[in-house]
Amino acid sequence: MQNLVQVDPRRAFPREFVPRDADMGDWAQIEPLFGALRERAITSVEELEAWLADISELSAAIAEERATRYIAMTRQTDDAAREAAYQEFIEHIEPRVKPQWHALETLYLAMPYRRLLPMALYGVMDRIVENDVALYRDANVPLETQDALFMKDYQKRTGAMTVRYHGEELTLPQAAKHLEEPDRSVRQEVWELVTARRLQDKDALEDLYDKMVALRTQIAVNAGFENYRDYAFRRRRRFDYTPEDCFRFHAGVERATVPLVRQILEHRQRLLGVDRLRPWDVLVDPRHRPPLRPFATMAELIAGTEEVFRRVDSSLGDLFHFMWEEKLLDLDSRKGKAPGGYQSTLHEKRWPFIFGNAVGRDDDIRLMLHEGGHAFHTFASREQPLIHYRTTPYEFAEVASMSMELLASRHLDVFYRNPDDYQRSVRATLEDAVTILPWVATIDAFQHWVYTHPTHTRDERRRMWGDTYRRFNPVVDWSGYQEALDFAWHRQLHLFLSPFYYIEYGIAETGALQIWVHSLSNHREAVERYWQALALGGSRPLPRLFEAAGAKFSFDYETLAPLMDTVADELARSGD
Repeated sequence: MQNLVQVDPRRAFPREFVPRDADMGDWAQIEPLFGALRERAITSVEELEAWLADISELSAAIAEERATRYIAMTRQTDDAAREAAYQEFIEHIEPRVKPQWHALETLYLAMPYRRLLPMALYGVMDRIVENDVALYRDANVPLETQDALFMKDYQKRTGAMTVRYHGEELTLPQAAKHLEEPDRSVRQEVWELVTARRLQDKDALEDLYDKMVALRTQIAVNAGFENYRDYAFRRRRRFDYTPEDCFRFHAGVERATVPLVRQILEHRQRLLGVDRLRPWDVLVDPRHRPPLRPFATMAELIAGTEEVFRRVDSSLGDLFHFMWEEKLLDLDSRKGKAPGGYQSTLHEKRWPFIFGNAVGRDDDIRLMLHEGGHAFHTFASREQPLIHYRTTPYEFAEVASMSMELLASRHLDVFYRNPDDYQRSVRATLEDAVTILPWVATIDAFQHWVYTHPTHTRDERRRMWGDTYRRFNPVVDWSGYQEALDFAWHRQLHLFLSPFYYIEYGIAETGALQIWVHSLSNHREAVERYWQALALGGSRPLPRLFEAAGAKFSFDYETLAPLMDTVADELARSGD
């Protein structure tokens, strides 16, 4: 099969403005570079373009230093030296850098040659800069630093969570493997252990979240906004949709997706033969088959993932192999490691890094495909000259990851030689693409309420969480575990680490499902359009990125309903 595109991940982008040996963790070496940029005379469009290129280079160098320290800290949250290095950057570099960026962006907006730039190339960047300047407040710099430190505290606290099961200390991802065991008593026992461990920290996490809400509200007020929700929409550059569009998404999910999820869960309940579907029943195979265990070692996970990507397109396999060679993967779960998974970008090298907590589960494969999609986005857009365009609106960044889960699912036989196991995994991929939507609506609707009612009490928050959860999440019975349900949102790290970053998953899933539907009739064309859209990075407005990928930027009922019908048909054909 012909490669999608020839990407040379080893092609370096050497510093031209920033000195080769400059330490981006040392303010004494950073400050003169900002001064040189501020003082440079711009007398032509060409000089302005060169100036913007130098700003982009400096931004990438500083961003890579932050990313490197963040990655190191999350890989071992109980390492005091790593924590100190990250905290040093957050407390002593970022607060000094932010006013400097603001000064440069303000200069840019006032430059006479700005209006002569070719807006086909610079238009999106220009809008970003205007937005950044409008939102900036000196008073918010120390508040944003404190918010970042609060986020670190959340990761440190949750990264330390373990349980003891049959004499063995397990991280929570490791314990989750037992929630797939056919023995229902085992599942319940482990679920209760994990839940009890999370509840040990509920008061501390409630305290932390109260502080975060108050702090973020003050940031919004300082910037002239009535509430943090409205500020966050501008801060996250949501130029192409509004809170009202989110509410339409919530309604669309309630009307088009929740009924399908109900069918999926009731089908599971019937197959399990239980009178009530309990929280520990949602991950086990409903036909009482042993859990899917696609790999035993990280080497097997890496080799298998590479082969899956190679089957989608040989160039993708090559890029993933490059990541393995360059040690851009940290995938196993261990004590002290931050929870969850992510892909971070080393902006100067223009390389991705994938972080995970794999323990040998089928879900780990989907995480690899998901984060691999993000990684390919980084590779595809690495030739974009401006750092503004090597980053992408999150709503489309998640299209890259979610589409890859679906596009690659046909190749899961790499991990599952048994046809029955293969079908189980493919079905789980499709079910996940549907069941995530009510959860996205839950988290997003909850955040809308939290930040538009910032003086709420904890009891009010608890009741609102319960009402929101029940609106979108049918069938599963939490009777006897009300406290666990009351604080179930604590496990959603986005609420703490990335406020208002969750609707993106819902918007992106509608795009990914459209790409997947296209792939059912012409898989190669769908993959090619997917890659072409990724290569655009953030250089186009959000609706045009969706269009480039062959999808419509729409996430209301009218878009969701036919997608749910197609998924329902595919699930029916699977015969599980």
